Amino acid sequence: MENLTVEEALEQLLCHTKEIEETEEVSLLLARGRILAKDEKAEFDNPPFDRSPVDGYACHFEDLSEAKSDTPVCLKVIEEIDAGQYSDREVKLGEAVRIMTGAAIPTGCDCCVRQEDTDYGEDTVKIFKSKKKWQDYCFQGEDFKKDTVLLKKGTKIGFVETGILASMGRAKVLVKRKVKAAVLTTGDEVMTPGQPLLPGKIYNSNQSLLATRLLDFDVELVRIDTIQDEPQKMAEAIKEIAGQVDLIVTTGAVSVGKKDIMHEALRLIGAERIFWRVLMKPGMPTLFSVYHDVPIVSLSGNPFGVAVSVDVLIRPMLHKMTQDETLAIVHKKCVLKNEFSKKIKGRRYVRAFVDETGVMIPCGLHSNGVLATMAGCNCLIDMQEGRPGIHAGEEAEVLLL
Repeated sequence: MENLTVEEALEQLLCHTKEIEETEEVSLLLARGRILAKDEKAEFDNPPFDRSPVDGYACHFEDLSEAKSDTPVCLKVIEEIDAGQYSDREVKLGEAVRIMTGAAIPTGCDCCVRQEDTDYGEDTVKIFKSKKKWQDYCFQGEDFKKDTVLLKKGTKIGFVETGILASMGRAKVLVKRKVKAAVLTTGDEVMTPGQPLLPGKIYNSNQSLLATRLLDFDVELVRIDTIQDEPQKMAEAIKEIAGQVDLIVTTGAVSVGKKDIMHEALRLIGAERIFWRVLMKPGMPTLFSVYHDVPIVSLSGNPFGVAVSVDVLIRPMLHKMTQDETLAIVHKKCVLKNEFSKKIKGRRYVRAFVDETGVMIPCGLHSNGVLATMAGCNCLIDMQEGRPGIHAGEEAEVLLL
């Protein structure tokens, strides 16, 4: 298949993408960003006892019905209970216990009094304020009840979810394993950053850009490598890594030039060719194939083409693999704050910045090989074919990055 629309290409990509079923148990503090592999159900009430929300005194509300600032009620203090302590004693009418925030409230008490409303007494305490029944009183199970499903399978673990799991007593948690991927870049003209730049060479920006974006998506990068512009070398690299990963992404060598080796490399290993070329700019020469059930997405060598394709084409694949809803692509309509005057000859994605006031296209070059003007951009404007351009005040379709 050749010259697919973006939607047709996505259909093929997702058709050959499998959800990851394997799970692993990880330490709670290493679970950030991972996807829960099962429902997490509470095994006890939390808190597991009635507790005080204040530093003060626990007692009977009936004893305080006449308490006022000028006519305090005096109660006998029978015990002090600090947080972490527990008392089996029953508090009777006329009695109180000194209690700290978070401490278990003993039997017989039905309210707590802030110490600021007392004389801070030790053996006896004067209370200057009446209370209602159950006032300043936290009940057992106030946070959650036993057998309640607190976090569902498929939930992405963040700092709040980590806190909830900790309150459930979880030291380890069952999660889906990460997507494993390889990034293989081509181009005898590219050099690794940090080396002295030789005449006729450029630095390999695609590798760092692509690898970092995949890390944004919580992908485990099993191999990151630069391969010589020789079909046999690329074929060997793919064969070597295919059994260890769920996805292989390559950049460069997908067009029709003498050094566009990907077509031959994939033929050498007997990969199934699914499609070549997507009707989009940038990223048109994208080549998609499958080798031993491992999808291989071969992207254009243009930096902006890579930046667009990783979100437009690869991100939906990762969404299906992980069922991580934060990877779902979000589109929204926004008012354009400036114009893009080029005629739209085909479907085009334009770098831009969106905020609550609208979407702004950066000044400067927008060619496929230019990456610098994408600095600070947080979205792509999806421009459909046939428009003479787009002007300030018009509505634009935006894809959030």
